[in-house]
Amino acid sequence: MAALRGTAFTPDDGYTRFADESYGAAGLGCDVTRTNANGDGIMDNVRSAVLDLGSRSSLNRSNHEHLTEEDHWEMNYHEAAIYLEEGLNNEKFDSHPSSPGELPAYLRVHNPWYHGLDLSASLLLMLLAFTEDPAVPLFELPVGIHGTVELLALSVIGVELFLKLKWIGWRTILKHKRTMLKCVTLFIMVLEAFVVLLRQCSHFRVTRALRPIFLVDTRHCGGVRRFIRQILQSLPPILDMLGLLLFFVTTYSLLGFYLFSEHIDTQHFNTISDSFVSMFVLLTTANFPDVMMPSYAKSKWYAIFFISYIATVLYVLMNLMLAVVYETFTRIEREKYRRLLLHRRRACQHAFRLLVSKQTPGAVRFRQFHGLMRYFTPHKSTRDVLLMFKQLNGTASGALTLEEFLSVYECGALRWAPQHDRAPWYGALGPIEVLGRAAFNIVNWPYFEHIVFTLIIGNGVSMLIRITEASGGLQDSARLFCASWDTWLFLILFLIEAGLRMMAQGMRVYLSSGWNMFDLIATVLGICGAILLVLAPNFIIVVIFRPLRLMRLYKLKKRYRDVFGTLVLLSPLMSSAACVMLVMYYFFAIVGMELFSSYDMRNCCVNTTVEDFYKYSANSSTALGFYYLNTFENLLTSGVTLFELTVVNNWFIIMNAYAFVANQWSRIYFMVFYLFTMVVLTIVVASVLEAFRFRIHYKRSTTKRDEEKLLHEEVHVSWEEVQRLGIDGSMADQLRPHLPAGSVVTFIGSRPRTREVLQRRMYTNEIQRWLSEAAREERDSTNVLSDVPEVNETNSGERQLI
Repeated sequence: MAALRGTAFTPDDGYTRFADESYGAAGLGCDVTRTNANGDGIMDNVRSAVLDLGSRSSLNRSNHEHLTEEDHWEMNYHEAAIYLEEGLNNEKFDSHPSSPGELPAYLRVHNPWYHGLDLSASLLLMLLAFTEDPAVPLFELPVGIHGTVELLALSVIGVELFLKLKWIGWRTILKHKRTMLKCVTLFIMVLEAFVVLLRQCSHFRVTRALRPIFLVDTRHCGGVRRFIRQILQSLPPILDMLGLLLFFVTTYSLLGFYLFSEHIDTQHFNTISDSFVSMFVLLTTANFPDVMMPSYAKSKWYAIFFISYIATVLYVLMNLMLAVVYETFTRIEREKYRRLLLHRRRACQHAFRLLVSKQTPGAVRFRQFHGLMRYFTPHKSTRDVLLMFKQLNGTASGALTLEEFLSVYECGALRWAPQHDRAPWYGALGPIEVLGRAAFNIVNWPYFEHIVFTLIIGNGVSMLIRITEASGGLQDSARLFCASWDTWLFLILFLIEAGLRMMAQGMRVYLSSGWNMFDLIATVLGICGAILLVLAPNFIIVVIFRPLRLMRLYKLKKRYRDVFGTLVLLSPLMSSAACVMLVMYYFFAIVGMELFSSYDMRNCCVNTTVEDFYKYSANSSTALGFYYLNTFENLLTSGVTLFELTVVNNWFIIMNAYAFVANQWSRIYFMVFYLFTMVVLTIVVASVLEAFRFRIHYKRSTTKRDEEKLLHEEVHVSWEEVQRLGIDGSMADQLRPHLPAGSVVTFIGSRPRTREVLQRRMYTNEIQRWLSEAAREERDSTNVLSDVPEVNETNSGERQLI
């Protein structure tokens, strides 16, 4: 288990800490003998005889003799909450604040407002690329302005980094590679910003491409960091397959040079470098069959060379790479879940030691649990904390054991509501109750869904008829399609359907359904589109709104439901993957601007194979033209050019043009970009396959009843039970309105249907094995420590065996 940094106590430290390797209840009251600064040999547990603490926090080591027992408990609650936050955020415990001087810096940097400030500064720093030379004309700023803004943003990031180092420590930074990289990048960028301001002009600043480091390191981009970490962990098998791929490309390039270099009709194999470039591009099939046809014209047998190459590298090796990456990604996903589970378990163990008392050395009472929740989840009410405690306390002993406390994260995700709230919302509301019951009966009528789907199909048929009737100008055609009488008829019927569902289910339940939200949004957008077409006929883009409702038909088929369900599970991962792609685009766009922004691509490639693609005239252009627009003159056009390269259709034309106007080595930039995008997209495909397989396996092994039990918990509480727990004072006053005397109230806790929750259901057997292995390792470690003699440290630093 990871130990607290700096657990070797100073002589004046009166806080008794548990050995990190001791986990059992037997160790929850142990004391360590130490002498004070005067060498008097005073035991730390002398003061513990007065306090009821089982273990004291390290967050207030000075002047502890002036603190009350309540103050000591507050410090314990605070540090225990920090441990749980570190477990929740997957932060290493070696960066845990272990002294009073580190706590203020830790709290400032972990403040949500500061997280927002750090994110804003990082985004502002990246957006400066729009204003710096070469800038987007609309956003171009003088050097003095964007240079000053850059220094301001870097200063905010520097303050955050300084506060982080203040509690982490300068020695620990060597273990935090991401923090060390951030420090070096910040130092370089500050120097470059000063140079730009002094010279009043920009220089070759390829280091601007490193600005996304600051964005990725923010608290809001934790999912992006995890996705990047998965890419790095998947790199070894990818590099192995790329090595094998490179071997075949090189071998075929050499063979192609000796076979075709003497053919004067082909320019693809004149030199070995030309041969390698041609075969590398052929890997993407962008130049096929152009590269084959000159040789094929010489002899039909030469087709064997190209067919065997395509079959080997594209249909065998590339698919094999996907299979290898998928297997690796699945293993990494399982291992990531295992490590996160064990990391949170260790966080719970650290927190548990700070919450036990001498009266109950093996369990946590409600008072201490409530104190912890005030810091860990301050938004939760006393009622919710009580329900969490009851849910965790499966033995009904009135105190949480360590095994029960380990489930605090799963229980913390529950949202509680009294069982009577699950009754129809319109109950006992007079006339509204009659309308609600009528709507409920209509919505639950067996043929109601059939009528709704019939209306949707009728809407689709109506659209087809309007398309065939389209004539005249675009505006008249758009108005006929989206603002005719039949459009209003179906939109009104869809609004009636939504109103019936709202009346029957209640607004909260209705909006909790993704399909209901989609239907309502599609209907509202259709109405807005029809109104806009009437008021502004030129706004024909709104024609896209009417067909949206047809997507509801996909719910009829199970396979489509599985696809949409997978998309929901993948939404966090896909957002992280999209951020990674944007970061990669930003990096290569900055590098591309520094390398190629000075080149004018109009009529650039005379007497080359790509000449026709870059022809330009003020009045017209050839049918193959307009490629001269693929430039790196600013961040926006660079992004468009990079997207065209990502699609790989005719990407070699852009590469060859820049190789002609710049130099042959510029091809490395385009080839490296292709390899990067191929790796990232392969990881994305593997993640989609893994998520789809996971969902299908989950659906096959879990019934609706099992899922209901998984997502909902039921707790029964009475006022008498609250009194037995010793809850009094203001906490009792807060609970009394929810718990009438003499009755038992049932509460239902609901947790969100996230991938992590489903993983806990799917990995049940593995979780039991992982926890058993961790417990066995802890017992072995405890047995080893029990054989070590106790040590008494004197003020001179000598260690004496006791």
